[in-house]
Amino acid sequence: MTRATLTISSKNYSSWSLRGWLLCKMSGIDFEEKLVEINDDQRQELLLLSPSVLVPRLTDGEVTVWDTLAIAEYLNETKPKAGLLPKDKVARAHCRSVSGEMHSGFYNLRSALPMNLKARHEKFKIFSGARPDVERIRAIWTECLDTYGGPFLFGEKPTVADAMYAPVCTRFRTYAVELEPALQNYCETVFAWALMKEWTEGALAEPDEIIELEVEF
Repeated sequence: MTRATLTISSKNYSSWSLRGWLLCKMSGIDFEEKLVEINDDQRQELLLLSPSVLVPRLTDGEVTVWDTLAIAEYLNETKPKAGLLPKDKVARAHCRSVSGEMHSGFYNLRSALPMNLKARHEKFKIFSGARPDVERIRAIWTECLDTYGGPFLFGEKPTVADAMYAPVCTRFRTYAVELEPALQNYCETVFAWALMKEWTEGALAEPDEIIELEVEF
């Protein structure tokens, strides 16, 4: 059988590529990575949010899926035993809700704290527009951890929600965002996740001259 292909961009800067990659790895689908190099023309397209740059993009036989939540739902249908979503109906709806909120919201956070796995700031002033986003994420994480007992957002195993919020953990580490102990423990759980370690190794190995974008992609 032909292997699926996941098209991604920078491992250091692209939070959406990370999300799509985590989902594919979690599902167990047999896939290979295809890296899109960001040249000047593609840079402009990304900055304009052009639909001609579809990253991440999963191609599985005749199926092509390029929206991260669409990739999650496709993989959940294709690999139902992988447990990408919780078994319980209430928890499953909750997982979809917080994942959708990450997918469509938090614009100020994305702008103020872009993903950069190589960077570390001992002190970083978060502008006022991003603070409500940080507080909302704290509230989401607290509710999930209190309700489902951790160490991941919906219990013992990572789900779609953890794939969606994993890049946020890296942002909070990069920009030294202070967190309550329970939330910091959640981030440490994500950092210790074997898949995150694998991705981070790839990010750190990227050439430093790769173009950094001013917006999330």
